[in-house]
Amino acid sequence: MDSGTCAVINIVSRYIYGIRDVPPGPDPLLRTLAEFRFELRCFLYFSETAAQKAGLQPQQHQLLLQVAGAPEGTILTIAYVAERLGLKHNSAVELADRSEREGLLARTVDAADKRRAILRLTRKGKLLLGRLAGDHARELNELGPRLAKTLKNISRYSHKSAQMEPQ
Repeated sequence: MDSGTCAVINIVSRYIYGIRDVPPGPDPLLRTLAEFRFELRCFLYFSETAAQKAGLQPQQHQLLLQVAGAPEGTILTIAYVAERLGLKHNSAVELADRSEREGLLARTVDAADKRRAILRLTRKGKLLLGRLAGDHARELNELGPRLAKTLKNISRYSHKSAQMEPQ
């Protein structure tokens, strides 16, 4: 399923089911959560496909993104990226090893703690990530309004749902 397919499914489902601001059915919160999950899945599918077309595994793309997008002053260690990616330490090591072999990432020994390796992007990694970032920004510019609308509806329906629950 590419992003075009997601867009077509979205348009058709809105036409067939009449989805507008208030999803039909007995529980608009659940329908809105389902819609939000669908939109997220479309974006994730787009992201995974874009990474693969660029010659990266999706997890490599996520690794590079976490290294490049870390807050200023963050020590970029395996432990840091493992936490950010939701991976076990040894899985993050394997991912970093593969990315290093492919010239996307470099490791240096931490001067303050010789047991730690500090990660940084290589020129190749920065170039690939830059191309992917542009593609992702364009996709999110398209998807953003739908996500924002769905989030607004979730907030509205969750408040109504909370008011209707017995105390």
